[in-house]
This record gives sequence, structure tokens and C-alpha cells, in this order.
Amino acid sequence: MSAGQGDASGLRTVQGREVVWRMKMASDRSTGSVKWFNAEKGFGFIQQDAGGPDVFVHFTSIRAEGFRSLDEGQRVEFDVVQGQKGPQAEDVAVI
Repeated sequence: MSAGQGDASGLRTVQGREVVWRMKMASDRSTGSVKWFNAEKGFGFIQQDAGGPDVFVHFTSIRAEGFRSLDEGQRVEFDVVQGQKGPQAEDVAVI
């Protein structure tokens, strides 16, 4: 398999490494409200609509051009992944 190609198992080779990938449907994404976000430090937390623990969000995970920040109470859609210290938001979009 050449670099960047996938197979039916859901594995894809990227720069010589196999990584797991999958397409997510919009219904697979979580929604919630920004609990707080510190723009100077570049991180904060999202309260999930479905309940459960608050989700850590880093500015690098926000879909935006230029300066990426979130406002308290702002509605967002995101994917939840397991980070080093707990649930973490990825591919965060304002809704």
C-alpha cells in the first residue's frame, strides 16, 4: 500500500506509519456549550449537551481562520477523543 492510501480495515499509511481513520457522520458529533476559554493560554472546557464530564479544548482544535478562540456560552459541535488527561475536543466548530 502506498503512502496516503487506505484499505477496508480502516487503516491508512501516512509517512510510513499506519494510522486509524474513519469518516464521521454529522450525527456522530457531540454538541455543547463553552464553559470557559482562556484566550491568553489557548485552552478551556466545553460542557457536553449529552452530559458526562466536561471536555478539554485547545485552540489548535478550533476550526477557524486567524486567531482561534471561543466565547463563554458559545454553542459548538465537536468530536470527543481520549486525551492524556481525559476527554478532549477535536475539530471544534461554532454552530
